[in-house]
Amino acid sequence: MESSNLSSLPEETLDVEDEQQQQENKKNPPVSAFSSAPPTRPPTLSSLKKYVPLDWTGFFDKEEDVYIPDSNDVFHVYMAGTEGPVVFCLHGGGYSGLSFALSTSKIKEKARVVAMDLRGHGKTSTENELDLSVETMCSDVFAVLKAMYGDSPPAIVLVGHSMGGSVAVHVAAKKALPSLAGMVVVDVVEGTAMASLVHMQKLLSSRMQHFSSMEKAIEWSVRGGSLRNIDSARVSVPTTLKYDDSKKCYVYRTRLEETEQYWRGWYEGLSDKFLSCPIPKLLLLAGTDRLDRSLTIGQMQGKFQMVVVRHTGHAIQEDTPDEFATLIINFISRNRIGPHGIEIPGLRRTFQPQQ
Repeated sequence: MESSNLSSLPEETLDVEDEQQQQENKKNPPVSAFSSAPPTRPPTLSSLKKYVPLDWTGFFDKEEDVYIPDSNDVFHVYMAGTEGPVVFCLHGGGYSGLSFALSTSKIKEKARVVAMDLRGHGKTSTENELDLSVETMCSDVFAVLKAMYGDSPPAIVLVGHSMGGSVAVHVAAKKALPSLAGMVVVDVVEGTAMASLVHMQKLLSSRMQHFSSMEKAIEWSVRGGSLRNIDSARVSVPTTLKYDDSKKCYVYRTRLEETEQYWRGWYEGLSDKFLSCPIPKLLLLAGTDRLDRSLTIGQMQGKFQMVVVRHTGHAIQEDTPDEFATLIINFISRNRIGPHGIEIPGLRRTFQPQQ
């Protein structure tokens, strides 16, 4: 879940383009809207050009709907790459699979990428959009993997950001995915996350709630501090919104404020679960102060690799996509994770989805 500054965007803030346009208007006053000549373009339009939505097709190769048997649940996934292990990406609360778009354009050169819209997010459609319990989301991941790969899944590297990092850890801790070859958890630590929960409703309510256009929403996400990379915001923000016909504006797709009953379950006991997973592990953090006691001890004992990424906010994969992609590729290479993972001759294990 987003934990960066979510204060409202000051309307009076102007960028350089706005100021230049204002100076130009002083020299050449805008023509009246009632005259026969076309009116001068409003000053705000030039600044909105750089916030125009960017299509996902420049980063992923295709998108698919994954239908879950014996249910009305349909999960949307974005896919890229043709060889290597599958980097299976799980986004944070309020984000979408397109949160990994910019980094995917580099990762797909060395591995396959699947980015899933979790329940209640993006283009995914489920019977209960508000059931964001970690158990339900884990079952969703197993169901999608089963539907996509059957009983012979390729080597999987789980990558989870924030809430998605918690889901990744819980999936790995169940030890029900024999082809799981590695896990990368992005900027989520039990101690910090648990301490922040008491502030989350206030943070969510302090966000700007309505947007007249996609461009305004993208602009707010960047200027408000939740994202620092404009291009990533142009790709990812549109799928986090939906148009409300009654209000005639865009609102958030995910009603996070109505899922509070599940928040504690995302993070409680997360550190011990993370350390117990018998696979190569990488923890990416945006700050060194986020390690709790269990992780500090585990890191000193060499139980996992940790990298602190500088000059980034909470969404590391969006703010610094090239560095994030390099870290993922190096993790795969260092641990010699191939398309079939580590294979033991004579041993065959059947993939069973978690019930």
